[in-house]
Formats: sequence, structure tokens, C-alpha cells
Amino acid sequence: MQKVVRIGTRDSQLALWQAMQVKDLLSRHQISSELVHIKSEGDIDLKTPLYEMGVQGIFTRSLDIALLNKNIDIAVHSMKDVPTQLAMGIEQAAVLKRGNPKDLLVLKGPEKNINDINAHFIVATSSIRRKAQWLHRYPNHVIENLRGNVNTRLQKLKENHWDAAIFAAAGLERINLRPENSAELDWMLPAPSQGAILIVCRQEDSESLEICKCLNDDATSTCAKIERDFLRTLLGGCSTPIAALAEIEEDELFFRGNILTPDGTKKAEIEKILPIEKVANLGKEAAEELLASDDGKEIIETIRNDKK
Repeated sequence: MQKVVRIGTRDSQLALWQAMQVKDLLSRHQISSELVHIKSEGDIDLKTPLYEMGVQGIFTRSLDIALLNKNIDIAVHSMKDVPTQLAMGIEQAAVLKRGNPKDLLVLKGPEKNINDINAHFIVATSSIRRKAQWLHRYPNHVIENLRGNVNTRLQKLKENHWDAAIFAAAGLERINLRPENSAELDWMLPAPSQGAILIVCRQEDSESLEICKCLNDDATSTCAKIERDFLRTLLGGCSTPIAALAEIEEDELFFRGNILTPDGTKKAEIEKILPIEKVANLGKEAAEELLASDDGKEIIETIRNDKK
């Protein structure tokens, strides 16, 4: 008799939506499952900026512990929240088909002309990547910290003096909360694997690994790996402004990546187009090429000095 798969999830609305997606997909393959709610450190502290929290794994650690203690069989995450190096004993089981990878600007009240260099424009985000890219494009704007799940952040935007806030489009769209007064930021590169949902399980749990194989989307898995290889090679985490996006069109893969100084004053970027059969090491190679460039060296040195 096949086991009932215990799905570990955070208890935010978005996390529960993601977990229910996995539950529904499993049911289509005649696999029974149940949700197990786990509280994460990232959900408990809603005031400290993510980049001050030692954030690697802040949203995954509690679920990792539950997995390793065998309280759950699989865990479901927004893939961009997962460290590129998984905890010992935990393995990637599947990556679901990707949602919208873009960032979204949600405006509040009468729309200002954000391109007016004299405009006093205040944008809220806790992401150092979004902050750096925004300040690179709009150096005269002010960035303020915004933490919490998507519902909390939308409410804070209404209550505070900010003009706008930046969200992941996939998060708002999945739970039908995308406001009408919002616009996709086509110029802003997303976090590596943004919009993708990751399932992990214990390495020793061959039954769960086999069960999850049927949920994996090969194209999303390939693109997310390239983006995360780029991130890992650049020594990146949530406290480093690194962005990447890989997209497959027919038989080719289009890759764009960048790294900025946290204040947005300096930027190094790279673009690659390769046949799909030659992309196995693309993320690592693109990062190494960027690191070897003068701009890349200068930015990495600036970030390292800032962390001392």
C-alpha cells in the first residue's frame, strides 16, 4: 500500500497555495497526500530587513528540520528562497512548471511620473537585488524596507507614505491579489529561479523521490539550475544583488545575468545564447566570465569590503 505523502509547508497564503498545487498534482497521479503546517523564522520576524538576518535558508530551515526529523516527507518552497547548497541529507525532488518570473511595481494613489528626475519617489522593498537595480535606474529615489507575506506587504503599502512597492508577479498572481494599478518591470532582472516552485525530500527517501519525478518540468528545472549555478559561482545570497533569467525558445536558451553594488552605482551584466544541448555549465561559465571582467572584479571587491 502506497503511503500518504506528508507535504510540509509554511502557513502563509502563498505557501499554502504552492503546497495545494503539489497536492492537486499528486492526486492526478492517484497519490494521496496531506498538508503539514510549519512556521519559519522568516515569517516570525517581519521587521528586520532580510539582508540583515543572515538570510540563507531563513524560509527553509524549519522545513529542513521537519524533513530530517521525519515529521514530513516532502517540503514545498518558492525556489528563489532556497539556498543554492541544500542542507545535508536533503535532495531536490522536482521543480514545477514556472510561473511569471518578473517583478511587479504596485503603485499607490495618484500616479507620479517616476522618470521625472526631480520627483520625490519612495519605493518599498526588502530585496537588496530590487533595491540595487532600482537605484541604478533611478538614483534620486528613496528605498524603504518592506517585510512580511504578500498580504501584509500590500496592507503596509496602503498604510504608509510610500509611492509604490515591488513584488514578485508570480506571488500576487497565484493568489489573485495583483492590483490593477501595477506594472511588470521588464527591465528588472529577477532573482535566480523566481517564479519556480521546488519540492525537496530526504536523500534516503527513495519512495518520495520516485513519487515526485512525475511532477518535474524539465525546461523549468534546466533554467533554474543555470540561474542558481550563476548565483552560487558569484558567491551570492540574499545579501548580494545578483539577478539571472534563463529562457528556452525552441532549441535555444537565452540567458541574462547581472550583479550590482548594493547602492546601485555600479553594474556588470552578461548575455548568452546557446543551443539547448550545450547549456549544462552555462550558469557557472557566465559567472566566471563576469568575475573576470573589470566591472565584475570591481563590484565583487566593493561588496567584500562592505562586508568586512
